[in-house]
Amino acid sequence: MPKRILQGRVTSDKNEQTVTVLVERRFKHPLLHKTVRSSKKYRAHDETNQFKVGDMVRIVECAPISKTKRWTVLTDEAASA
Repeated sequence: MPKRILQGRVTSDKNEQTVTVLVERRFKHPLLHKTVRSSKKYRAHDETNQFKVGDMVRIVECAPISKTKRWTVLTDEAASA
């Protein structure tokens, strides 16, 4: 089964080797037929601490790294491979 890849904005980089990524999704409300914005924060593993607040990043599912980390930041080198 393929791993999910999400795109979002880094909201925090205060922890060592961890970034918090805010992922926003848009969908049409089933009854009101209005576009609704819903967001969720994910903690992602950033091995080299290269991403800062405000960066747009892509994250990919991985095996659990810690209690809260289940995602890894996808770097440009990993995306092309």
